[in-house]
Amino acid sequence: MTAPGEHSDGPPGDAGDPTARMVRSALAVADGRASTRDQILVAARDCFAHGGYSATSLNDIAAEVGIRRPSLLHHFASKEALYEEVFERLLADWFSRLEASITAPSSGLEKVEQVLDAGFGFFADNPAYVTLMRREAIDGGSHLAMDLAAVLRPIFDEAVAYFEREMAAGVFRDQDAAQIVLTGYGALLSYFSDTPFLGGLLDEDPMAPAALARRRDHVIELFRAALEISS
Repeated sequence: MTAPGEHSDGPPGDAGDPTARMVRSALAVADGRASTRDQILVAARDCFAHGGYSATSLNDIAAEVGIRRPSLLHHFASKEALYEEVFERLLADWFSRLEASITAPSSGLEKVEQVLDAGFGFFADNPAYVTLMRREAIDGGSHLAMDLAAVLRPIFDEAVAYFEREMAAGVFRDQDAAQIVLTGYGALLSYFSDTPFLGGLLDEDPMAPAALARRRDHVIELFRAALEISS
């Protein structure tokens, strides 16, 4: 039963349909309204990122939203289901941004720059994702029903294949394509995951626009130096 002052966010029959959930969320954003379900997901994302999966309870998340635990369970059957959907949404956003840059009509270093920009934008907008991914990597993905490596593998393989094609065509210098992709991923993820102490090293806010611009330019120049063929 929905608690007084709350509302159901759609028929129970579509609870397992991620497309229906995303459509409802998009409509809520479009008209400036956040549904109770959306508020729960945002609170859960932040609580899981801050305290970790094991240290976060449904009571913590419910309190953050301003509802009771039974009301939260009306939307999500368990902490596991809630955690899973938090990841589903973050990954859906990440994949959407990557797809836009990957399918853009570009090649060579221009495409590499577009993909890196997509990564920078996503990580800057979603620091909780960075923290959650770090936690899952350390814990071996033990709190997720999904296999994160299997989910990310198609994108990894596509990136490796792109570098190999460009190398074979003489556009890029021959390198280990898989290592190039790992270097790019690590260069982005480590910067955003380590911001709590990078400020002390840089004597500035690492998330400030100027600091982000310098980091972005440096990573792109790093790729340029590694891949460009000297004339």
